[in-house]
Amino acid sequence: MKTGIVGSGFVGATAAYALVMRGVGRRLVLVDQNKFRAEAEADDIRHAVPFAHPLEITAGDYADLGDCRVVVVSAGVGQKPGETRLQLLERNAKVFEQVIPNILQYAPQAILLIATNPVDVMTHIASHYASKFGVSSSRVIGSGTTLDTARLRTLIGRRLNVDSQHIHAYVLGEHGDSEVLPWSLVTVGGIPLEEFCTGRDFSLCPEDYAEIDDRVRRAAYRIIEGKGATYYGVGSAIARIVEVILQDERSILTVCTPVEDVAGVKDVTVSLPNLVGGEGIIQTFFPGLNEAEIHALRASARVVRSVIDQLRLEANTAT
Repeated sequence: MKTGIVGSGFVGATAAYALVMRGVGRRLVLVDQNKFRAEAEADDIRHAVPFAHPLEITAGDYADLGDCRVVVVSAGVGQKPGETRLQLLERNAKVFEQVIPNILQYAPQAILLIATNPVDVMTHIASHYASKFGVSSSRVIGSGTTLDTARLRTLIGRRLNVDSQHIHAYVLGEHGDSEVLPWSLVTVGGIPLEEFCTGRDFSLCPEDYAEIDDRVRRAAYRIIEGKGATYYGVGSAIARIVEVILQDERSILTVCTPVEDVAGVKDVTVSLPNLVGGEGIIQTFFPGLNEAEIHALRASARVVRSVIDQLRLEANTAT
């Protein structure tokens, strides 16, 4: 089973390393505009193989993506001083206008896993260009709030002194400032959070909710302030999503993909619980939220939709 990664920067290279550490797939090819960077990363990661799992790691061009089941897209440009978010998005849209067709020319059956930020909008853009090759939106997946969900589960687990794998909680909406943490959905070992906390030494109060919300929502800001970039967490999240696809695990993940309607917002890409398997998105679920959470999800979807509207994808493509 073969995986491709287009973009060998911090996120792409760390995802490749995580795939090797997890033993996901059998072959991995790195593609980057800077071929020397891709070759260097492939060499470095290859030297870790004897300590992990027997994956074949190579660097190559788009033509080498043939037979890939999944292609991770982490390519993009950095923000220039004084550049607005919309200007950055417009430049990254131009990058995807080239990258997505180049991938699908050689790997027409691949599932595209988008990891370029802002991932919601970039996934919508990728789906737009992929659709011109007859690729269904179910085969264009953004990493979405997979990492945010992991952060939330970890923080709740640490507070309750419970293994985070037994915490069921989701972060929905935008992977960004407007994301939604629906506390009404949280369960611990299948028990609703409030019921689980009743009569126990470890519990959560409204102040705890607020603190956890802030730590999840602003985690990336804190990490970037301290070390300049985030890549370990998202690299591991990407490796997990690839594993689910390659193994056809049919797992529920908070990835993002274009959806017809989210809380009244039409044609938008935000994170929701999705059943993911070997063919990509199998089904999108709309969990039962309370009124305040629905309002927050609608507001989050509107944030993403407003940016998509400003990009005017159809107009840009026609010029």
